[in-house]
Amino acid sequence: MSTALRTRFQAEIPAWVVAEVSAAGEVLGGLEERMALANRLARLNVRDGGGGPFAALVVERDGGRVLSAGVNRVLAANLSVAHAEVVALSLAQQRRGTWDLGARGFPATELVVNWRPCLQCCGAALWAGVSHIVIPDDSGEMERITGFDEGPVVEDWIGQFARRGIEVTRGVGLPEALAVFRDYAEWVARGHAVVYNARGTGLNV
Repeated sequence: MSTALRTRFQAEIPAWVVAEVSAAGEVLGGLEERMALANRLARLNVRDGGGGPFAALVVERDGGRVLSAGVNRVLAANLSVAHAEVVALSLAQQRRGTWDLGARGFPATELVVNWRPCLQCCGAALWAGVSHIVIPDDSGEMERITGFDEGPVVEDWIGQFARRGIEVTRGVGLPEALAVFRDYAEWVARGHAVVYNARGTGLNV
């Protein structure tokens, strides 16, 4: 380990993500189509080995143009913050040249994620300027299947977001999302993936 202070950190999406988004098309018309791509990216990310079974898109809410895509890169980047939502939001902010994805003069944006954002990513989404979040579900089913610890997300998180002008839509792509998590659990059981939790909690998949 180097003793010198580091001056930057980096997380990068692999080339296959760009190829998959390109194949799906620059414009994704409906929520189901957008979530289908997120679920596909999450499934492929498991096989890639760079992180967990999670993917996110930042999309222009009305027009459907994809601004960015992110997959979980915690293992590949050795960064606990490199969750799919953080990666996707950061890339969208870089593309627009502003930290505020809700800035005046730009189309409204939505964050499409293949499950409820964790504690960290709730904060990231809250301050990124998106106006809409689309998820399959916000129950504990993903944690039960995979063993991940999503942190103490408040029970009324959707209401808290609504009070800040951010709408949350649930129930999009749920069967496919659960199938991705079950496949991941099987991948872990075979020794091909790890469930990373810094305090060693929730590791019994």
